[in-house]
Amino acid sequence: MIMPKFISVPLALPLAIVALLFSTVACSESSTDSSPADNTLTETRSVKTSTQSDKSSQTIQQAETEKPSFTTQAIATFDEPWAMTALPKQEDSPPKLLVTQKTGELFIVDTATGKKVPVTGIPKVAYGGQGGLGDIILAPDFAVTNRVYLSYVEAGEGSDSNIFGAKVISAKLMGLNSNSPSLTAIMPIWQQTPKVKGQGHYSHRLLFSTDGKYLYISSGDRQKQDPAQDMSVNLGKIIRLSPDGSVPMDNPFFDNDSKVAQQFWTLGNRNVLGMAFDDSGRLWANEMGPRGGDELNLIEKGNNYGWPIVSNGRNYSGIDIPDHDTQPDFTAPKVSWTPVISPSSMSIYRSGIYNDFPAWQGNALISGLSSQALIVVNLKGLNASERYRYDMGKRMRSVLVVEGQVWALEDGNGGKLLKLLPN
Repeated sequence: MIMPKFISVPLALPLAIVALLFSTVACSESSTDSSPADNTLTETRSVKTSTQSDKSSQTIQQAETEKPSFTTQAIATFDEPWAMTALPKQEDSPPKLLVTQKTGELFIVDTATGKKVPVTGIPKVAYGGQGGLGDIILAPDFAVTNRVYLSYVEAGEGSDSNIFGAKVISAKLMGLNSNSPSLTAIMPIWQQTPKVKGQGHYSHRLLFSTDGKYLYISSGDRQKQDPAQDMSVNLGKIIRLSPDGSVPMDNPFFDNDSKVAQQFWTLGNRNVLGMAFDDSGRLWANEMGPRGGDELNLIEKGNNYGWPIVSNGRNYSGIDIPDHDTQPDFTAPKVSWTPVISPSSMSIYRSGIYNDFPAWQGNALISGLSSQALIVVNLKGLNASERYRYDMGKRMRSVLVVEGQVWALEDGNGGKLLKLLPN
């Protein structure tokens, strides 16, 4: 594989150091952050800024002059938070968020006070490795039905208790404004097939189309690689369903004899942890690569993104993988990162009641784990490009734009919910 232009490696360096320069391990989702909990609502800190190291000094100066700066305010603290979504706003009051913890807890968080109210009725979660309680989103008709969609990891039964897979359910969120909210009327929607050993690469991000007609689910390759190209299993794919879990007739593989394949929207995906529709209605997804080659992909109906046949990274063993440009039949990423950023979520910046960061309008905000960064990506035109990044000083698990304000979740024990305050 061709080394990135911005890495200069002296020949005398040991191979171990070369490997470190080449890449940070991309798919390590387990947190090493053991910061003590801090629930103060008034804590703020400045955030350092950084830019891609392969930019010229002139480009860096230009980016710095247009880059907004901000401080962060800690709102609440969690243990291994994973995802968040906003409840409908009540007039001019600050938003309430739903926040999941991998260990199996769901909270309603009042961002005005930092108060966390636990939600009961969560299904039994198989917690371990990268698995546990995952994503949460609102049904398009939430205002009428109070339904939410939730993903989590489920263990097999009996002698199969050592195999695992992601599962998606819908449920009614009752008692929303009480001190004892709960999930009721749980309905199964989808599950990974088959369950397998190991506790990595579940993906299980959830997203509704802008018209609310379709549910997209990212299904990771479970660190098994080959299933991403296997039409008989739904691992290593992006899934498209109707809200009730049925398969839309216009799915690209609807005529396939395999009912499993009928679910697929794309294949050849490794570990998709962020999905979002841009202002033009295009679907984007970020994906963790192996050693190098994290990706931002434009997701299009029926496309094959090549994993594990092609990748802009290399195997953990050090063995090379052919780059995308060697096999143009596979869809290449619009942005590829080496060294990796370990993308963990994505949200599109849109102004609303507020417009805290007008320079970000229409850009993708990507949270980074190993990079400990917030990455801002320009999605305009036929391609995409990183504009700049912010050094957050912690592994970042999630980022969410709500009516022109930005919220971020730190990863791991003592992970804080942060509000970004523009300077």
